[in-house]
Amino acid sequence: MSNKLNHSMSLAKPDALGINNKQKAAVAIGVIGLFILTLALLNTNFPNQGVFLTLALSAIIGGTLWFSREAYLAKHEGIKNDGVWFKSISSRGILGWILGVVLTTFYIVLYFFPKYLGLGTDGEANTGLIALFDPLSQLLSGRNASQWFVYGTLYTVAILAFGYKFILKYRHNRYQQLRTVSVMFFQLGFAFLIPEFMYVMNNDLPYYDLKSIWPLNYYIFDEWSVKGFLSSGNIGLALLIFGILSIFVFTPILTYKYGKRWYCSWVCGCGGLAETAGDSFRQLSSKKMYAWKIERWLIHVVLVFSVIMTTAVVYTYLGYDKNDFWLTRGVFISLVIGLLTLVFAATMIFKRQELAKDAKYGAISFFIAIALLLFMHFTGTTDHLFYIKAGALRAAYGIYIGSIFSGVIGTGFYPILGNRSWCRFGCPMAAILGFQQRLFSKFRITTNGGQCISCGNCSTYCEMGIDVRAYAQKGENIVRSSCVGCGICSAVCPRGVLKLENDSMKGRINSKDVLLGNDVDLMELVNQK
Repeated sequence: MSNKLNHSMSLAKPDALGINNKQKAAVAIGVIGLFILTLALLNTNFPNQGVFLTLALSAIIGGTLWFSREAYLAKHEGIKNDGVWFKSISSRGILGWILGVVLTTFYIVLYFFPKYLGLGTDGEANTGLIALFDPLSQLLSGRNASQWFVYGTLYTVAILAFGYKFILKYRHNRYQQLRTVSVMFFQLGFAFLIPEFMYVMNNDLPYYDLKSIWPLNYYIFDEWSVKGFLSSGNIGLALLIFGILSIFVFTPILTYKYGKRWYCSWVCGCGGLAETAGDSFRQLSSKKMYAWKIERWLIHVVLVFSVIMTTAVVYTYLGYDKNDFWLTRGVFISLVIGLLTLVFAATMIFKRQELAKDAKYGAISFFIAIALLLFMHFTGTTDHLFYIKAGALRAAYGIYIGSIFSGVIGTGFYPILGNRSWCRFGCPMAAILGFQQRLFSKFRITTNGGQCISCGNCSTYCEMGIDVRAYAQKGENIVRSSCVGCGICSAVCPRGVLKLENDSMKGRINSKDVLLGNDVDLMELVNQK
């Protein structure tokens, strides 16, 4: 690492694009690691798969870490987003489109054509890229690798390596460092290592990740899943109970205290990858009004679809006779409709004024959901719901939402749509947490309009497409359902205008208060806050 600091503040060539010889060497090392993985993909027969896998992953991680140290430790602490619009890969240039095509192709093959990655079927041994990961999988869980183990390993490597890069980039901001360490910890431990160890302890569990929270785990209440939990002893029952308590108890309490950031920015693997590997693309999120309108409709359509689909799947394996089933179809539908009605009524009674015209859209969504549930109840059969085979509903959700949207588009389109397109437009978990955050969370981002110089850094680097500057100019608190509390807007603000807070509910939403110099009650208003 060079001890000589670069004092240039140029935003143009050559400083923004130039890399030194050590960075070029770091890139070369990382490319060697990718080259080994590419050779494996082309069915190269390595003499010792464990050694070559170690070399590949070590080269990728080592090259990324070395490059990051040379890129950021040779500069003063502070905002480091200079040059992003001069780089082809981060400004929708040719390199960005090439990377997008490569990532999208990889996800399509991963989800729909794993045999081309070398997945063995019908007892056959793995070949190609998946076979290269067999030694690591055998070490952790005693079984050969699957395409999901390969994906999980690469996913974890990306978060760890680029997480270190992110920590160096924002080393002036303690909040960014803490939350990055958090997502690195949860990805490595709870999403990667612990599930492998749990498989060794009990390989009959249908789902051995600890995040058994609906709708994040959208198949937790499928018949095969519920039976698997119940047949796996105390650990399976504990995971099922934890999933139910998480839905109705844990997540609302945590969101009330900290906003949706407790999950979306501190725990979630999707958010972790977006914040680390996707950091270079956060400025690509659209801030236009039509994008916001699409976001509000699309993410809630996905949520409604998730509710209806999950209810329908549970409905199919319940019975009619109360002597044979303690939870009959009629009772189940009544409970679901009652819960939805309770939530809708409480929202309308206590938050209608704050929601304004959104209340109308909420009412439309509520009545559509109730109508669909009633239609399903009175027309459904054992095998068909909405005149569609019950299994087809799950398959449709798994393919179009769980695979294509969250994977192919959500991650593959980082270089085109920005790093949080899935979180912003499609994640039903983000929709639920956002609903709770908007209505009853203590979290908000406070602004000091008198200090804002309208530089636009906050809006540019908001990955969720929020025009933060518009709030800052008015001194208005930012209370948005989509805000994941990443805090980057505050980290890149040169004037300290923005502050993430967990305070009381009073005065949290102040859209009618505009702090102007000619306001005779200005000081009184400020003191009230």
